[in-house]
Amino acid sequence: MRTLMSGAAWVDYGQLYVKPEDGSSQLGECFGGQVNGLCGAAVPGGLFLIVSLQAGEVGFTVELHEQEPPVGGEWEEVVEVSYRPAGPVHLVAWANTKTWPLEDLEPVDYRVRYCAVAMDETRTGEPKEGEPSRERYLLQFWPAPPEPDRIVRQTSSHAAYWHEFAREQPPPPPEAQRAAVERRAREEQERADAPARSRGEERDRAEWLPNERPRPLRGSVRSLARLDRGLVESIADADEAAQRDIARWVARRTCVQAKLADVDWIAPALDAMDRDEPLPPPFDDGRVVRERLMTDERIPKTFVAGPHGKGDRYLQQAMALMAVYRALEEDPLRAVCDTLMAGVTTFGRLRHDLLFEELREAFPAVA
Repeated sequence: MRTLMSGAAWVDYGQLYVKPEDGSSQLGECFGGQVNGLCGAAVPGGLFLIVSLQAGEVGFTVELHEQEPPVGGEWEEVVEVSYRPAGPVHLVAWANTKTWPLEDLEPVDYRVRYCAVAMDETRTGEPKEGEPSRERYLLQFWPAPPEPDRIVRQTSSHAAYWHEFAREQPPPPPEAQRAAVERRAREEQERADAPARSRGEERDRAEWLPNERPRPLRGSVRSLARLDRGLVESIADADEAAQRDIARWVARRTCVQAKLADVDWIAPALDAMDRDEPLPPPFDDGRVVRERLMTDERIPKTFVAGPHGKGDRYLQQAMALMAVYRALEEDPLRAVCDTLMAGVTTFGRLRHDLLFEELREAFPAVA
């Protein structure tokens, strides 16, 4: 047995992955057609790992065995899947913020066992304050021919919830169909990006800033200008009161798009934002907001492609809540630009025109 990784692993949004360092993962697709909802292996080349803790460090170990190891009695949740790496892979944190190379995994068929203990402790408030959490995870690989995934052991309500989620996901499309879909997506992306390929346009956009605003504003402005420079110029020319109104409108519309506006603990924050007041609890603690976002079973978990087609995937609901915070930034122009960029990301690739069209209808002055 070889230990490929052991120690504290940082998690965010209750997720970790095994994949190429620059690969992407989508929640529903990775569990399509499976019976277990803790280790998603439906998309070739990657594993999607569910962790109970929403943000922080958990104990994590990755092992490579020559043959199937026994199941340890200490593990409360145990699932198995089949997996074949497509090349060098890593254990990866959300948004690629941290990676751990798994260099000894070869491009052969493996059976993978994912084990967990104390998954319910984070949700029930245990352990008591000051005591270390028992929550930890083990990922084991050994060579074996492919076979269906299975649940070996399940005791926690958290695992039960994700197993039910997996059973609701449709099976992934056949490989030929998947390749056709990916080819069409690439073609659409190339057509959408064609206008931006002109070197003269790129230089012009890179040099342009509204009203010669300071450097911290440049990121969101330039990203928006690639999508609709005219709209950004009109917003930059508006007065500060109008900019603030637009930022609040975009934040609320973005939450509607992500199906968050009517959630009982989110709606008061939107009302406070409209009144230009401090956001009420739990929005005064970002970690609590992230945890509630991921554990509230009424809230969908939808992943969308990034607006500029670079292979990024974003949790739509997280980006919508980010828009609420951005709308309250001190500088009105920065608030509206950052909020609008969060909104563009929430709507997803090739859908920003819908947001821009509705914005122009709501605010004729920027039309």
